[in-house]
Formats: sequence, structure tokens, C-alpha cells
Amino acid sequence: MLRAMTDARSSPGLHLRSIAYEGLAPGPRLIILGAVHGNETCGTFAIERVVRDIDDGKIAIRAGSVTLVPVANPLAFARRSRTGERNLNRNLFPRDAPVDFEDRIANRLCPLLARHDVLLDLHSTRGRTEPFALVGPRDNDGPLQPFRHANEERALATRLGVRRFVHGWLDTYAQGVERRLREGRATASNSDPRYGIGTTEYMRSVGGYAITLECGQHEDPAAVEVAYRAIRNALAHLGVVDDAPPPEITQYEALRLRDVVDRADADDRFEREWASFDPLAKGELIRRGRRPRSPRRRRQGRRAGRMRPHSACA
Repeated sequence: MLRAMTDARSSPGLHLRSIAYEGLAPGPRLIILGAVHGNETCGTFAIERVVRDIDDGKIAIRAGSVTLVPVANPLAFARRSRTGERNLNRNLFPRDAPVDFEDRIANRLCPLLARHDVLLDLHSTRGRTEPFALVGPRDNDGPLQPFRHANEERALATRLGVRRFVHGWLDTYAQGVERRLREGRATASNSDPRYGIGTTEYMRSVGGYAITLECGQHEDPAAVEVAYRAIRNALAHLGVVDDAPPPEITQYEALRLRDVVDRADADDRFEREWASFDPLAKGELIRRGRRPRSPRRRRQGRRAGRMRPHSACA
């Protein structure tokens, strides 16, 4: 078991730990992250299990390399919270003048990502839901997220052992930034067009490809098994180990993110407890709360409102 540190800010134990194994034949360079969010520990425990298996000779790294980072955000992990001083998985890029703990981690993590070809980032969810993978865009030359590895990325995604997939992350978050700026509700932290850039988006920006895998619910032991199996499948699919290639998932569900809706008022609430991939009936109410208002309407007073559902909300 991993031990949480009690005095996170002052503890000298706050560092970014990575374990690297090199094969003797050429091959892809894979990096695997756990605990980008500190309360999502399934990846941490799965990675530590893989490290033990490699050290005990149960897994043999033959080609390329694999780098394992059990805890990508040690401050959040020490606090057993989603974030340390902010969300590491937003606005992720190197900074010349870091202002918080996550900035300092990013200045170590981003160069580490850039030295690899493929990223598997292991997460979990608050609600009980079937595991799913988030994939990036199709190949494109657009200004937001130009990409050249869609086929390789989707081939990896369909061999991790899950049958649900989500896409549309970065362009949906960019729309959210535009709306905040238009409605005068933006803050310093969520007004940057790069707000939606996390580990996988950064990996694609430096020439690699990446999968975020939501392995199940926080603290569910089954989520650790999902994460462990995904690591083993990724190693086999990429040829880093000599294990038999995992089967491809051919029957699956796919969901595209449609919109980002901010909680703009303390009275905003979901109509019920939603989980990813819950079906929606036409006209079904998703949440109740205050309508977003322009600065002028805000001065005129509050008006109650409600939102009708899109195909999906994030």
C-alpha cells in the first residue's frame, strides 16, 4: 500500500517519481500515468503491481521502453483530493514563471511526456459507471489540435478491454471558453483557450498519441483490475512485451461531447444523479438552476431557468 504524506506542503517527500524500463530491441516509447487527480488511485495501485511484476520477472520488457509514473500529482495524492492547488489536467503546459504546485509538476511532466510516443493515463470517476476511454480527434490540420495518429490511437483504445468510448474533449472545452468570455463570466483560470489541455492533449501536441482511461468508480477494487489489464494489453498491443496481442473490441458504444455547462450559481443542481452514458429522452430535464446572464442582465436581477438536454454534457 502507498502511504499518504500528512504535511503535504512542507514534506520533503513531494517529488515526481518515475520508473523506466528499456527493452533491447527497437520499439515504441510508452508512458503510463496514475493519480493525475489525487483521489483517483486505481492507476497508482495497478502501476505499482506492474512494477513488481517486471522486477519479479513475470513481465519481460523486450522492445522499446515503458515509463511508469504511479503518482503524477503528489500534492493532490497526499491530500487524497482531486487537486492540489489547481487541476493538473487543465492548462497543462510548461511555464517560465510557475505560480503553483501544479505548474511546477507540469514543468517536469511535460518534458517527460515529450520524450515518449504513446501515453496511457489512468483515471476513475465519482459515480458508478462502466469503464470508458477518451480518444482524440481524427487526423486534421486545424488550428486547435492538429493530429496525425488517429488510426494508431483508436487501435490502442479498442484493445484496452473496454467497450465505451468518448471523443470531442478539446473542441468542446474551447467552446466553453468562448462562451465564458462572451457572457462575461470568465476567470483567470478558465479563460485561456488552452484551458482544456490536459495530459493527452499535450501528448498529441508534441507528436505522440494518447488515451485517457476511466477505469470505474473511485475506491472500487474492480477499477484497479481494469487499470492493470489495460496496462498489460497496451504493452502487448505495442509489442513492448512478447505476450499475445489482445483482441480488438468490435462491438462498442461511442459518445461525442456536445457542450460544457458551468455551475454558475449555488442553486444549480442536477435533476437526478447522472452517470456517463445514461440515456436521455427527448425533452428530459438535466438540471435546474439560474440561466447564464450577460453582465447587463445580471444587474437587472436574477431569473430562474432550466436547461434542456443536449446529446451529451460534460
